[in-house]
Amino acid sequence: MAGVLTFDQYVGGPDEMVIEQAFPSNQRSVVYGFDQDVSGWTFEADYQALVVDSVSFNRYTGEPNFANSSVIGYFPKVDISGANEPTVINTTDGTVKVTFPAQMYTGAVYPDARSNVVVVVFSFTWTDAQTPAQTTSHRWAFVQAWEPDVAVGNPVDEADYTAI
Repeated sequence: MAGVLTFDQYVGGPDEMVIEQAFPSNQRSVVYGFDQDVSGWTFEADYQALVVDSVSFNRYTGEPNFANSSVIGYFPKVDISGANEPTVINTTDGTVKVTFPAQMYTGAVYPDARSNVVVVVFSFTWTDAQTPAQTTSHRWAFVQAWEPDVAVGNPVDEADYTAI
């Protein structure tokens, strides 16, 4: 019997993967608490949109199931810069603000999509000041949901889409 395959299992990630459904216009920030001095650490973030051929959803929890899914293409990777870059709030306490910017994906989306589903994978990476330096990443996967002001259509028809 087939089971539910989570996105972190699907893309080969560790337990530090969070998956959510989001509208393209959503923007929010989270604060990481490292509970130590982060002097000399570096922080960066980036994202990339993938297109998955089909996704089913658990009818009780609403969580996506990627057990029968394949990535069929992608959009260019974007490095976060400017006002949305990860920001150290307090070096001594090790608090860092990470922003998931709005419009990480700006193309067409099918309403209530079950096929050609856009999933934006956002990665937050930090490197500490140890010798040798340790680098760690956390990732979020945002299944893009249609909303008013988003073009209705097939994301594979967008100009910057690359098929695999």
